[in-house]
Amino acid sequence: ATSPQVDFDQTSFSRRRLQEEEQQLRTSSLPAIPNPFPELCSPTSSPVLHVLPGFSQCSGFLPQSKDMLFSEDGTGKVVEIPADMTARDLCQLLVYKSHCVDDNSWTLVEHHPLLGLDRCLEDHELVVQVQALMSSEGKFLFRKNYAKYEFFRNPLNFFPEQMVAWCQETNGSIPPSQLLQKFLNSSGCPEIQGFLYLKDVGRKSWKKLYVFLRRSGLYFSIKGMSKEPRHLQLLADLEDSNIFTVITGKKLHNAPTDFEFCIKPNKVRSDFKELRMMCAEDEQSRTCWMTAFRLLKYGILLYQNYKIPQQRKTLLSHFSTPMRSVSENSLVAMDFSGRIGRVIDNPVEAQSAALEEGHAWRRMNVLGSPGPLHPSSLSTVIHRTQLWFHGRITREESHKMIIQQGQVDGLFLLRDSQSNPKAFVLTMCHHQKIKHFQILPCEEDGQIFFSLDDGSTKFSDLIQLVEFYQLNRGVLPCKLKHPCTVVAL
Repeated sequence: ATSPQVDFDQTSFSRRRLQEEEQQLRTSSLPAIPNPFPELCSPTSSPVLHVLPGFSQCSGFLPQSKDMLFSEDGTGKVVEIPADMTARDLCQLLVYKSHCVDDNSWTLVEHHPLLGLDRCLEDHELVVQVQALMSSEGKFLFRKNYAKYEFFRNPLNFFPEQMVAWCQETNGSIPPSQLLQKFLNSSGCPEIQGFLYLKDVGRKSWKKLYVFLRRSGLYFSIKGMSKEPRHLQLLADLEDSNIFTVITGKKLHNAPTDFEFCIKPNKVRSDFKELRMMCAEDEQSRTCWMTAFRLLKYGILLYQNYKIPQQRKTLLSHFSTPMRSVSENSLVAMDFSGRIGRVIDNPVEAQSAALEEGHAWRRMNVLGSPGPLHPSSLSTVIHRTQLWFHGRITREESHKMIIQQGQVDGLFLLRDSQSNPKAFVLTMCHHQKIKHFQILPCEEDGQIFFSLDDGSTKFSDLIQLVEFYQLNRGVLPCKLKHPCTVVAL
C-alpha cells in the first residue's frame, strides 16, 4: 500500500526539479537589464566606509552597501572603493568630484567621535584596511591639512634642538638636511626626548615624566632623566599603533594642558583603558612628538609621498607650456575712450588702464550699472563667494578650523565680527599661534572702503584686501598663504 505513495513522491520531486530547470533556463536567456539603483541592491557583506567633510554634523548612517558614502548635512555621494585604493587616490577622486583645487593638501582623516580622536591618514595607506580596524561609530573626514609635509620644507620649525638628542650631542650645529636624512635612514635615527604628562591607566591623574622616542618604541624613565636600559619602560610600540590628536582632552580627560595626543594600538576599537594619553607643554612640542612618530614609523615612505605630487606638477608644467593658444599669446591692451580704438604700447599706461578697469568693475552694483555705493552693492557681498570666507562662525570655531588644517604660517580665514555687525575679522596662524585682526569699514567721498590698519591702507572690497596681503605682509606678521577651506561634497 505504501509503494504507490513512494512512486508519487518521486514523480512529484522530478516534476518540480524539471520546472525549476526550465525556469532557470528562461531566466538566463533573458537580456540583462542594468540596475538603475545599484547602491540599494549591493551585497551587504562588502565593506562600507562613511566619509564626512570637515565640520559636518551629520551622522547615523548604517552600513548597507559596498559603496562609500560621503555626506554633509544629509546630502552625499556614493563612490565605489576598490580594495587597493589609497588615501591619496580617494582624495584625488573627491577633489575631482567636488570641483575643488588639487593643491596636494587634501587629506583623509580617521575620526572617532566617542573617543574624541583624529588622525590624518598617510597617502599610501589603504582605506579599506584602515576602515576594517575602526569601530562602528568611526568616520572619515575630507579635510585640508597644510602641515602634512611642511616638516620637509621647514624642519627646524618642527624639531626644536632641545628635543633632538643628536643636536644636543653636537651642540646644535646640524644642517636641516642632515637632520631629515637621519630620520629617513633606516639604520639609525635621532632620538626625541623631553618631559610629557602621562595619564595613569584607569585614573584621571597625570604624571610628569621624561620620555624618549626611538625607532623601537616610546619609553619613559622611572628615574629622572636617566637613559640606562634598566630605568626605561616601554610605553607604546610604533609598529602596531598610530598617533592621534585628542580633540576633547581637557574636558573629557581632565588634561593639564590643551596640547594632548595619544597613541592608540590598532587592535583597540573603543576602549579608553588601552589608550596611552599624553600632554605636551606647548603646540610646538606636541607637533614635534607627533611628526617624529610618523617619520620613525614610515621613514622613506613619507618622503616618497611628498615627492610624488612635486614630480607630477613638474611634468604637467612641462607639457602645458607649449599648449598656450595663439589668441592668448597675442593679447594687447586697448584704449576705446576715443572715436577709434588704439593699441596701448606704453606698458605703464597699459597697467594703469587695467587697474582702472578693475576698479570700475568693482564699483558696479548688483544690477551691473555704475552708481554710488549702497548696502546692496556688489562690494559688500562679493566676498561671500570666496572659499576663505566663513560667515558668522564664532571665535572658537575659527580656532578649531585653523588647528584642524595644520597651523602653518599664513593659514587664514575671514569671518563676520561678533562684536561689530559692520566689521569683519581676519583670523590667521603665525608660529603656531592664532591671531585675529579686525577689518573696519570707512567712508570716503560717499564710498565705503575696508581697512585693517585704521585707514592707512584702504580697499574697495574684501577680495582686494586679501589679494593685497597675499602679496604684501603689511601690518600682518606674515603674508596670507593658505586659505582655510571647507567643501560640501
